[in-house]
Amino acid sequence: MKKSLLAALLLTVASASAAPVFTLSSPDFNDNALMAKKFAGAAKGNASCTGENISPALSWNNPPEGTKSFALVVTDPVGAKGLGVDHLVAYNIPFQRTSFAQGELTSGKGYTGGKNSPGTLRYHGPCPPVGSGEHHYNFTLIATDLPANGLEQGLTREALFGRLKGHTLGAAGLIGRFGNG
Repeated sequence: MKKSLLAALLLTVASASAAPVFTLSSPDFNDNALMAKKFAGAAKGNASCTGENISPALSWNNPPEGTKSFALVVTDPVGAKGLGVDHLVAYNIPFQRTSFAQGELTSGKGYTGGKNSPGTLRYHGPCPPVGSGEHHYNFTLIATDLPANGLEQGLTREALFGRLKGHTLGAAGLIGRFGNG
């Protein structure tokens, strides 16, 4: 009796710990790998913006139970000489959605745009200064219990996080690196 009870308990614990993990990935780069130059920002007059400003494709799996929407932020924590740069603030992403195609985040469709550091409501690719080394671009997808139309356009990352407080269910992350020599 004790052996079967112990076996049942171990099976229950193993099953609980085998729950699928919420993950974020990209077919365009591996986690903590270099991103292609086409994903870097493109801004006239800014020698650090050497790319085509095409957003990478992203996909995710196994969101937490109860997810009603997602938020996605892309940040460079050492950009702006350590103050950080927000490259994308996106939210009100419907829970049914499981991916963004390459370039879709640049187009501003499929989400509500918040204000990034350059002041736009869309993806703005990496523009690290020449000689500053490789920067790490953190892609963070946050599962929320908020409806997919619950937040107004134009929130900064800080304002979004304030609104998400108490409504987050989990997060998944991915890091891409990029440098300009």
